[in-house]
Amino acid sequence: MRQQRWFAPLLLVAPAVVWLALFNIWPSINTVVLAFTDAKPLGGGSFIGTANFERLASDDQLVYALINSIVYMLVCLPLLTVLPLLLALLVEKKLPGITFFRTAFYTPVIASAVVVALIWNWLLDDRGAINAIAQSLGFLSGPLPFLTDRWLLLFSAISLTVWKGLGYYMIIYLSALGNVSRELHEAAAVDGAGVFRRFMAVTVPGVRNTMLLIMVLITVSALRVFSELFILTNGTGGPGGRVMSVVMLIQMYSRGFTGDLGYASALSILLFVITVGPMLVLARMNRRSS
Repeated sequence: MRQQRWFAPLLLVAPAVVWLALFNIWPSINTVVLAFTDAKPLGGGSFIGTANFERLASDDQLVYALINSIVYMLVCLPLLTVLPLLLALLVEKKLPGITFFRTAFYTPVIASAVVVALIWNWLLDDRGAINAIAQSLGFLSGPLPFLTDRWLLLFSAISLTVWKGLGYYMIIYLSALGNVSRELHEAAAVDGAGVFRRFMAVTVPGVRNTMLLIMVLITVSALRVFSELFILTNGTGGPGGRVMSVVMLIQMYSRGFTGDLGYASALSILLFVITVGPMLVLARMNRRSS
């Protein structure tokens, strides 16, 4: 039998290490360096100390973006943690036509952003389907400004996120539910536990680790939301730019030949710090429950 060369494992790992260094470690270090400069996309830039971070405190648009991102997270977190679990409990049943519902719930996950934009603009426009139906039934005297009012626009984007995320997290819960013991359910039912009691005492503890993982994923993606708000506002950030997320703000400051890469990098570091906070809280909750 041929002996394996000592460097063979290193050769196998090398592409992944190079990829990690080029596209993760180096950009991260470069972002930290740029945050202390006044660099532009065309190059140059000089060291300006903490000026970019001091500018964060007086940026009104950043305040709006932080509020939007936090509201986004607080609304999405409970909805996308609980609703996919309930859907997974529903579609795991062997009922007639349940395959259709599984496919229907998962379809938004694979839909392209362009298709999603067309559907939701068609639904939420002043002359869209929702306003037209509500007015024809006499529920509204005029159109609701889903795409022009700050809070309606924000909650419309949250609805879009929940709609697209239900199927994805439902699939994750379905795999976790396969590990929940049916004997425990049967024993609880024999002891007189109802459906809700079995859900709280058997199902939820059985998928607890998956639930915490999903909460982390939702928290990170909600704080870094970009596509939904960008699509529904056509990239403008809504009325007065007050429906921007932090990521949209980073994109706005860094684009074009006159972009401010230094300030955009400072925003990126702020977003990283904000994202790490909830993840540490969830990790602490996980350790306590374990």
